[in-house]
Amino acid sequence: MSIFDFFWLFFIMTSVWPIIQKRILEAQRLRLMHDLEKKRGSRVIALIHRQETMALLGFPIFRYIDIEDSEEVLRAIKLTDNNIPIDLILHTPGGLVLAAEQIAKALCRHPAKVTVFVPHYAMSGGTLLSLAANEIVMDENAVLGPVDPQLGDQPAASILRAIEQKDVNRVDDRTLILADVSRKAIKQVRYTVQEILSHQTQLEAAKAEALADLLATGTWTHDYPISVEEARQLGLPVSTDMPEEVYKLMALYRQAAQRRPSVSYIPIPYQPPLKKGEKS
Repeated sequence: MSIFDFFWLFFIMTSVWPIIQKRILEAQRLRLMHDLEKKRGSRVIALIHRQETMALLGFPIFRYIDIEDSEEVLRAIKLTDNNIPIDLILHTPGGLVLAAEQIAKALCRHPAKVTVFVPHYAMSGGTLLSLAANEIVMDENAVLGPVDPQLGDQPAASILRAIEQKDVNRVDDRTLILADVSRKAIKQVRYTVQEILSHQTQLEAAKAEALADLLATGTWTHDYPISVEEARQLGLPVSTDMPEEVYKLMALYRQAAQRRPSVSYIPIPYQPPLKKGEKS
């Protein structure tokens, strides 16, 4: 075999190996999801957004909730019998309001129990989906976030407050239009949150309205972390009974490899050392 043949063999192997790895990874994920479904008697849907990398070029792809996600989740819900509970595993920075709203309302309409699992974070649109659940299962260190709308990279609530502090006659038309859109966006999201919360039987109408105000009108910065304790204080149905399968599934959605790893540890559970006379 010539050097040229070796070169082509190496090129073919390096091209095919990432595809094989991807297939193996997908099979491992599906196996874990199936195990969780058998354990809980439910339909498991994973909506997990990591920074992914293209197989050969290595360019990072940033993911968020988009229309494709809503189409896939809506299809999964449609394929689920009305008597089968839905378990949604969420790990996302948020995304398009339209896509998140479609998924949230579909979850609200599902007759059987809906549980959302948040192993690390579900911000913005992810929180909107969590509000549609009958139960939100969070890791003790996981967080939710506000759902106030953003216009580009600017919070709609901040745009309105900036306009209110100025003489309207000295503000240009483009900024006034932006303020009008901001006002409408806040009103729409606030109404959507209130509508989603209305199916939570443990929340009174007045409390649901107050919570919609708190989450949608710019009370905090958009990346404010709402902890388990604070979510409970807000009246959300939160527990911390996270199944081990969810953590194992998250381990199969690894962050894109960087040139130098920033976190290192031995990936096994650690137990306290046995005292003298104790048996393992």
